[in-house]
Amino acid sequence: MEKINVGILGCGIVGTGVAKLLMEKEKLLESRIGTVINLKNIADIDTEKDRGIKFKKGVMISDAFKIISDPDIDIIVELIGGNKIAKDLTIQALENGKHVVTANKALLASFGNELVKTARQNQVDLAFEASCGGCMPVVKTLRESLVGNCIKSITGIFNGTCNYILTKMSNEKCPFHDALQQAQEKGFAEADPTLDIEGFDSAHKLAILTSLAYGMEINLDDIHVEGITRISPMDIEFAKEFGYTIKLLAISKNNSDNIEAHVHPAMIPFSNPLSHVNNSMNAVIIDGDATGQTMLYGYGAGMMPTASAVVSDIADIARNLIKGTKRRVPILGCPESNIRTIPIQPVKKIHTCYYFRFTAADQPGVLSKISGILGDFGISIKTVHQKGKRSNGYVPIVMITHMAKEEHALNALKGIASLETIMDDPIVIRIEE
Repeated sequence: MEKINVGILGCGIVGTGVAKLLMEKEKLLESRIGTVINLKNIADIDTEKDRGIKFKKGVMISDAFKIISDPDIDIIVELIGGNKIAKDLTIQALENGKHVVTANKALLASFGNELVKTARQNQVDLAFEASCGGCMPVVKTLRESLVGNCIKSITGIFNGTCNYILTKMSNEKCPFHDALQQAQEKGFAEADPTLDIEGFDSAHKLAILTSLAYGMEINLDDIHVEGITRISPMDIEFAKEFGYTIKLLAISKNNSDNIEAHVHPAMIPFSNPLSHVNNSMNAVIIDGDATGQTMLYGYGAGMMPTASAVVSDIADIARNLIKGTKRRVPILGCPESNIRTIPIQPVKKIHTCYYFRFTAADQPGVLSKISGILGDFGISIKTVHQKGKRSNGYVPIVMITHMAKEEHALNALKGIASLETIMDDPIVIRIEE
């Protein structure tokens, strides 16, 4: 094959990075792949913006539909983002017989099953390494490297914005909103950070990885999601006293007949390597029955780390085309006929240990009432701390529990919150040992 033509849809930060790699590393890629990867066209609504790259005349165009209809283009790279025009273009590109590479986790988490079906019907590949964990090769690891394993669990830090905020709060004891503002000033957080700080970005990635790990349909709707907005420096300091760090974790566990899948802040012990993943870095621990725990660590976002993952997918598809094959590796890790619908267990049924913080009146009998309600729901207390500054007659009471069922814990908290001696809603953080 003389060359393989690539068309990129969207020339924002990542699109610019992909174009940069394809152009600057053309000879390196040719030597490793065995053919020329030719960037034929890039479509973007702003064709005049200076992106620091000098494109050949005619490469940059404004019509994305022209690219996906070009019979000479072999691989489409979708880097527009979102679920609207990106979905329409991706579906049409697959229907036009184009292989598609995307970094769009929101699109895959919401419509991935439809995209996989369309790719199968048209016998083309759909690749998405960059959608989960930036430059960490977690998709390839689950889909190929660990193919001989039954995956027992995935535990990951998948959002650099939240990890940066929690690191700043931990190291500098600054409030959440101050840490968020610093993240925005440094470009780690968007002007509207909702998808990140409320946990939805991590949930998108977990939905995709859970499908790959367990051979199931992508199911975003049933993943329990909580963000980090209620975490305070006080909670972080108490966690340190107990030997824990607070991280926003994306967790899935294989229970054979069902799957746990939840995103939320969690306390993890200092002995857990994830507790030392700081600032905007990402990491994931995959537990396989043959390998034990495998950890990947790297930049989860950014121009060049994400572009590197996109180019790896382009290279995989190009190598297939050179050999006259396609769809060599199933999109979701196993043939579509073997993809199952596995239920995700409601979060109220999980069992874990908990950190509770109550703002309670500083008067006799309050602690015994709290303990009594917890006991009524079968929740055993491991540690109690009643310390901190008194404010308007109230003090913080902090508890660590033994293993308990989530449903029981939530019902107990409702009862405690209704006490006249309790101010504000209790803070609850799950503990992942």
